[in-house]
Amino acid sequence: MLAHLRPDPFTVALALTVVLATALPVEGRGAEIFRIATNIAIALLFFLHGARLSRDAVIAGATHWRLHVVILGATFILFPALGVLINWGLSSWLTPALASGILFLSVLPSTVQSSIAFTAMAGGNIPAAICAATASNLLGMVITPVLAGLLFAVQGVGLSTTVLLTICVQLFLPFVLGQAVQPFVGNFLRKHRKPLSIVDRGSILMIVYLAFSEATTAGLWREFSLGALATMLAVDVILLIVVLAATTWGSRALGFGREDEIAIVFCGSKKSLASGVPMANVIFAGQPILGAIVLPVMIFHQIQLMACAWLARRYAMRHKRDAIPDAAAR
Repeated sequence: MLAHLRPDPFTVALALTVVLATALPVEGRGAEIFRIATNIAIALLFFLHGARLSRDAVIAGATHWRLHVVILGATFILFPALGVLINWGLSSWLTPALASGILFLSVLPSTVQSSIAFTAMAGGNIPAAICAATASNLLGMVITPVLAGLLFAVQGVGLSTTVLLTICVQLFLPFVLGQAVQPFVGNFLRKHRKPLSIVDRGSILMIVYLAFSEATTAGLWREFSLGALATMLAVDVILLIVVLAATTWGSRALGFGREDEIAIVFCGSKKSLASGVPMANVIFAGQPILGAIVLPVMIFHQIQLMACAWLARRYAMRHKRDAIPDAAAR
């Protein structure tokens, strides 16, 4: 259990990147060049997402519409409702920037790789998880900016036409181009997913370094107290617990079987760091709060990995225990 609770290497890399940006922030002309390189990396990231996405995998689970409705409801209705409630109730305990980060976290799509991996580990409905996680990310490219625009407009941070156009050009267009060439390069990219993960993770590290460099230059860390950071951590933990409980009990109340329940729990409770950080970089480009916006997302990423690793093992062990009496009876 302890092995599954330890921080994953990428989380350690994120933490070191934040430390580096705090100690040696990139500024001036160097920051402008680094921003251009980061934007290119983001476009390449979403191109690879589109090129790796198997259409057969999507079709395999697409018929289970009730399950997908529940997962999308948890991701884009339950989570944002909780985010608004937290933002309203705990704004005095958090800094405005951290409160905005929690709100932005709540509108992000689900993860793909970890949702599917944990569903498989727990013995859940893998084809449905593949389809649901994929649909969440596809729809999230539209729903996340729209929800962010609606929720942040109340705080005076709406989405301009320029931002929406940038999202289309930098995120959606590369994804569509990737899907266009998927029949030709998809198998190769899926086969070499591990080496190509350097692009995925490298682009996120670049965004984090740039965001926290700008935040450090703007005096971000002087705005935070230990109490505000501790509150943010507690909010991330409580938010995950509430959604895990809601998806578990909700799936049972709606009559879903064990395998479908597992897919709902692991796909409906996740928030994507891989999609969230690039989206934040586009939506909040040039704003000093960008570092604070992505901080709750980074913390939530590690919390969900640790919690879901433990939960997946528990589902698997329970299934193993239930299978022993059945085997004995036969």
